[in-house]
Amino acid sequence: MTAPLVLYSVEERIATISINRPEKRNALNPELVSLLTQTLMKASEDETVKVILLKANGTTFSAGADLAYLQQLQQNTYEENLADSENLKRLFTTIYYLPKVVIAQIEGHAIAGGCGLATVCDISFAVPEASFGYTEVKLGFVPAIVSCFLLRKTSETIAKRILFTGELFSAQQALDYGLITFVTNKEDINLKVKEFALSLCTEASSNSLVVTKQLIGQTTNRELDHSLSLAVQINARVRESEDFKKGVAAFISKEKIKW
Repeated sequence: MTAPLVLYSVEERIATISINRPEKRNALNPELVSLLTQTLMKASEDETVKVILLKANGTTFSAGADLAYLQQLQQNTYEENLADSENLKRLFTTIYYLPKVVIAQIEGHAIAGGCGLATVCDISFAVPEASFGYTEVKLGFVPAIVSCFLLRKTSETIAKRILFTGELFSAQQALDYGLITFVTNKEDINLKVKEFALSLCTEASSNSLVVTKQLIGQTTNRELDHSLSLAVQINARVRESEDFKKGVAAFISKEKIKW
């Protein structure tokens, strides 16, 4: 029997959503993206839940796009890539606009789309050993959708540096850039995350948390929806480029790319 891609449990008003694809380094594919979105909506509608915790099983938080998924993208039509990009946008906007606070517990590398997933959560805890990075340009791709959220968390100067270079950076650098909230030792992270989540459950009004999240999300940048619509189109269009096809082919065959 195949293990579920996403696990869900509730304890002490905290819903824990776990990405459960450790054998693939929790890489994202359309099925996993859809399941994560559905599970987040389930937690949002669960009256016994006040705070949501997003984490991953295994040693990697998420390595970005799945290899088979990258191969499929090369065969997709523009319309299919547009629909697929909308699917990813829906996951990120669900987290961003969800009325309940979403906390990320990052105990391994968060790369490309996985880095976007970590970035878009309301509060993020990471272990010092975790690496982060938006590596899309190295594959002839663009971090279109995630860039809309990245630019809300950090400066244009930092965004250009990490998006242009595709460089990996440490959890401490992610903290310095404003992408995550806390760096916590691996032996302490479970306790620290639970303490933080429980403090929100016991010391803050549910309605106040909802309204405060809405206040931050809906009033600071009214252009976000427009930016995301453009990003979805850019995402789909770049997938038809020769550079993307060349980059993915080299990645699959593990060859060094000469740009």
